[in-house]
Amino acid sequence: MLEWPPVVFDGIRYPGVSELAALQSAAFGVPADQHMEVTRTLPGPDGTRMAHSLLTEIAAYGRFPRMGSPYCRKAAKEGVVSSAWTPMVSRLKRELGRPMRILKVMGLRSDEGADRKKRPAFRTVQPNSARVVDEWLSVKDWSTDAVKECHADAPVPYCWTYDSAPGAGDWSGTSRCSCSLCVFASRRDLLLSVGRRPRLADLYTEVEQVRGDSFRADWRITDLIRHAATCEAPAPGVVCPDDGPEFAALQVQVRAALKKEPRKEPDLARRDRRTPCDGCAAPH
Repeated sequence: MLEWPPVVFDGIRYPGVSELAALQSAAFGVPADQHMEVTRTLPGPDGTRMAHSLLTEIAAYGRFPRMGSPYCRKAAKEGVVSSAWTPMVSRLKRELGRPMRILKVMGLRSDEGADRKKRPAFRTVQPNSARVVDEWLSVKDWSTDAVKECHADAPVPYCWTYDSAPGAGDWSGTSRCSCSLCVFASRRDLLLSVGRRPRLADLYTEVEQVRGDSFRADWRITDLIRHAATCEAPAPGVVCPDDGPEFAALQVQVRAALKKEPRKEPDLARRDRRTPCDGCAAPH
């Protein structure tokens, strides 16, 4: 529920991130029966398994991810995918009589940050007796313009959040398509995201207020909400209603986590001075 969901705009439905991934897999020849969507789960109120969101983990942990502790990247992304390989690895290792070879392809690019620029385009990340995992950053040296040019002839559309409004085709929306409200996003992206998903932003506010931690060391989500309403923030173009059963389940999950003691205290993430939005007075 933290990823960009599908939206209906001017009578046209635009798929969300998960659906787009499935469409892209099919378009590039991956059979439907080989496409898997993986997520962390936990027992739901009726005994069935339900998705365990990153925001729930933040509420339970007591701290938001930080550059020095980006636990959202490993535990909520790569770790989930790696665990999903385990049944296949166990089966194929017996059939092959050797470690299973896995090629992990990721869309990280050098232009997206200094840490990604340092990352090699190809490396072996996990060699052991059961599996050998190689990582390939297939578009590492692509420029942003090259990515846009590629999408002009792509068999499936890019995510609607990249545009000022779904279908605009102007690439004037968010510059990234990670979590809707990502602690590593730019201020412009966050102000735009707050306008597009106000109910989600309010849920982040609950986590901030109960845990005492701030969304970022320099910005609280409450400040971003206020700035989005008072500054010249980018027009959202579309507002996600977030009124379905999935979002309701997310609210229940997060609020249940907030009723328990956090696993960590937020002291490391607090900072007295915060960066104000351009044109706004510093928050007090």
